[in-house]
This record gives sequence, C-alpha cells and structure tokens, in this order.
Amino acid sequence: MQQTVAVLGGGVAGLSAAHELAERGFQVRVYERKSMLGGKARSIAVPDSGVNGRQPLPGEHGFRFFPGFYQHVTDTMRRIPYGAHGNTFDNLTVATRMLLARAGQTEITWVARCPSTPDDLRAFLIELLTPFGVPPAELAYFVSRLLIVATSCPERRLKEFENIAWWDFIGAQQKSAAYRAYLGQGMTRSLVAMRAEESSTRTVGNVQLQLLYCLISPDRVFDRLLAGPTNDVWIFPWTQYLEKLGVEFHRDSRVVEIQTEGARCAGATVESGGGRSQVTADYYVAAMPVEVMAPLMTPELKRAAPSLANLDKLKTRWMNGIQFYLSKDAPLVNGHVIYLDSPWALTSVSQRQFWTNVDLSQYGDGTVRGILSVDISDWEAPGVVLGKPARECSAVEIKDEVWAQLQQHLNDNGESPIQDSKLVAWFLDPDIEFPNPGSATNAEPLLINTAGSLQYRPEAQVELKNFFVASDYVKTYTDLACMEAANEAARRAVNCLLVAAGSNAAPARLWPLEEPDFLKPIQEIDRIRFGLGLPNHLA
Repeated sequence: MQQTVAVLGGGVAGLSAAHELAERGFQVRVYERKSMLGGKARSIAVPDSGVNGRQPLPGEHGFRFFPGFYQHVTDTMRRIPYGAHGNTFDNLTVATRMLLARAGQTEITWVARCPSTPDDLRAFLIELLTPFGVPPAELAYFVSRLLIVATSCPERRLKEFENIAWWDFIGAQQKSAAYRAYLGQGMTRSLVAMRAEESSTRTVGNVQLQLLYCLISPDRVFDRLLAGPTNDVWIFPWTQYLEKLGVEFHRDSRVVEIQTEGARCAGATVESGGGRSQVTADYYVAAMPVEVMAPLMTPELKRAAPSLANLDKLKTRWMNGIQFYLSKDAPLVNGHVIYLDSPWALTSVSQRQFWTNVDLSQYGDGTVRGILSVDISDWEAPGVVLGKPARECSAVEIKDEVWAQLQQHLNDNGESPIQDSKLVAWFLDPDIEFPNPGSATNAEPLLINTAGSLQYRPEAQVELKNFFVASDYVKTYTDLACMEAANEAARRAVNCLLVAAGSNAAPARLWPLEEPDFLKPIQEIDRIRFGLGLPNHLA
C-alpha cells in the first residue's frame, strides 16, 4: 500500500515537495488556501479585462526572475513536460543586461565580464561601481568589504557575519550620501527587499556575490526570465504533470490547526467551503510561508516541535508588484531595471521582449503592446508626489506614485519611453488590501533575514517524527526568501521524509552555492585563520 503524505501549502515549496514525493511513489494530497496554486509565483488574471473573447490581461504578485545561481528550481523545471517534446526549462529566456536608472542622470548598463583573479575581480568591481559617483576612497573601501566576504570561509560567514548588519559591516553611517544611497541602501533594497540597517551580512553578502559571479562567470548566465505568463509556461504544466502522477489538489483549503500526539503529528484541520474537515496522513509536509505558519504555533505544537517555537521572531517586509499595460512597447533593456533614486526601491522588467511567442493583441481589449512589470520593495518611505509611504496610499495613489518615479528615472536625457498617453491599463497585486479606515495590509509579505535571525529558523527535520518543514524560512544553502530556497527546502524535507519512511528511493539532489575556483585557496587559508581566532587577511 502507498504511504500517504499531506502537503500543507500549494506554493512553489508545496508543489516541489509534491513533485519529488509523487515521482518516488508516495500518494500525495496538497492543501492550498487560495483558489490558485503557485503561491507568490502564480499569474493573476486581471478581473473584467478580457473583452470580445480575448483572454484577461496577465497580472502577477511580482515578476519572476531566475538568476544564474538558481539550480534547484531549474532542475525541477527540466522535469516538467511542456509541449510535444520539451520541458518548462525551455521557457526560460536569457537576460543579458541590467540597467541602473538614476533620476536626471545618465543610466548605467551592466554587461557580463570575466575576471579570473582576485586582483581582476577588485578592478572589475571598481569599474562596475565607479559611475555611482561615490568618492574613490569610499568605493575602494566598499569593494574591500565585499572581497572580505568573498575570501572568507563558510565558518566565518556563519558564526561572525550572520550577526552583523550589512549597514554596519560596510560602515555606511560614516560615509557620504552617495555611498549610503547607492551602495548601502539602493542595491540592498532593490535586489533582495531588505534594509541594509537590519539585514544579515552573511545573507546580503552571499547574495550580492552570487549575482556578481553570474555576471563574471563565462559558464553561467546572468539572469533568465519566463517566455510568457507564469501560469501558462510553468505553473499550469506543472500541476497538470503532478495530477498525472496522482497528486490530489484541494484548493480554497486553509489549514487552521495542526494536532500532535506524543512525538508525532496526528493531523490537521482544514477550513473549506464554510466547513471544517480533518486531514490525516502517514506523513506531513508544512509548506506554508512563515506569516501563515507562525499563527498556527499553539503552545502544544511548540512543546512538541521546539525548533519551530520562534517563528514569530522572524521578520517580513513588503515586496509587491504593479503592472502597466502599454499601447506601445518600451523594452528599456534586455533584462531588469533598478531605479536607484526611487524612494520606493522600484525594479522592473519589460516583458514583451521575452514573450516572443505571446500575441498580446489576444489579451484585454486588444490594444496592449507592452507590459512593464514593477516591484515595489520599500513601502515605508515617503513618495515624490504626495509625500506618503506606499502603505498609506490608495491603489490609485500607488499607481500614480510609481508611474511618476518611473518617469523621473527614464524620461530624462532627451528620451521619454514612459508616456501617459501610452498607458492602457494597470493592475496592483490584490494581496495589497485597503481596509477603511486604516493603512493598507499585505496578505503575502516576504521573509527577510535580519542579523542574528538564523537561530530562529528550523531545519527541514523537526522534532516530530512524521512532520517536516518546506518553506523559504528553513535553513538552506540558498538562504534567501525566493523560489530557489523554497524548492531547496522542499527537497530537504522530502529527503528527511524518505529516511523516516524507510524508503530506498534516491534522495532529491541538493546544490551548494558555487563560487569561483580562484577564491577557494584563499578561503582555505581563512579557515585556518578563523580557527586560530584571527581576522580575514583583508580586514
């Protein structure tokens, strides 16, 4: 008889766990609180936008991107059939550039390069960052701090850098306004939706280095984007494949309680259709995000699984998207745009150039020719139009403010790619809700790794013998709230479950973060120095 698994949550983590388990012969049931599967990655049909038989405009929580260091989620995509002979990995399109836009100043474009020694890397970094207008001595200092992380052993990063805020590590408080704005705050907010003042140096340093390595490594791509709306080219093919493997999906099913009996999970209570039902299985995988899982931690559950007892100490921030539908496409750059002077920490991607087989005239009212998808990463800072933070604005005010910030950055130097007359429609992530009265609320915030927070995050294996955790707050190599970490956490949970079940199936593969070979001898020297209580040799 097949062993049964209840996967609680149908986002990327839950689907990834279901995938690995179903391929290994388990009977899997997935319970998802929303009507759509895919979590933050899903596409969202813009309500009432499709006319005369056309499809609704494609909206989203935020744009999807797949940096070159992603290996877990892309491996899964290679195993999802698509079309007659392909797979969903084939739907990833390489982005070759990144545009750093500044208000009233010349834009900066980053293109891949290939340094091969630490000195080459230092020179490349200085060349890369010089256009920011940071004083040369300060720029050299920032590069030296980044190189300290790059040349440090994993033990130093874990035990030393984990507990230091990035802002303090790079000495931002004592530096110029340009240093603080661009190197301290701008890049950190825009790339990972984290505040430099509170974020772990281990996480910020590792992620910035991984993105840098994607830029400089000849055998890596810098970035990839999907070749169409996420549901069409990834989520729907994925769920269809899982259903063929026997996975059962229960949508609109919200977990309201998890019960324990001794050292085991005894079941979960699920609310659906106005009623409640009991879910039982041989094994359970909790694949819910931290803001959903933490409220479920009753005193009884905390006693049974103490490694989950501190989830309420983990912090989240807002990173949500808005899409602008244009009557004339504005490609901007073959990749992402970071708006360095934007108080709301905007980033964007112009999607039409990557959706080569998508006919936008078949969506909405037929007049859309381009989609500019924008992520808002700072909801606390005052805007440039009304002087209010995003979370205190109405939906229309958010639209007007984001549009104005885009124009400040792009409609300069004699060019005007973003014109009011070209705006056909817009769509704000419906997770942003507007109670009356009161500030906006966010149904799907993003976990951030604050300095010292690793101690509150669990392994995939907790104290309950038949209960495992798969979410981006789990300790992973990836160590960032993203699809890659969610997928990796799911693999870790499945591997623990396989051991508990006595299965002889092969474990799901895990990939450590890769770093350039020329750094490894220096990191080995640092391991010796760290063991002797000595600082990094560049400190």
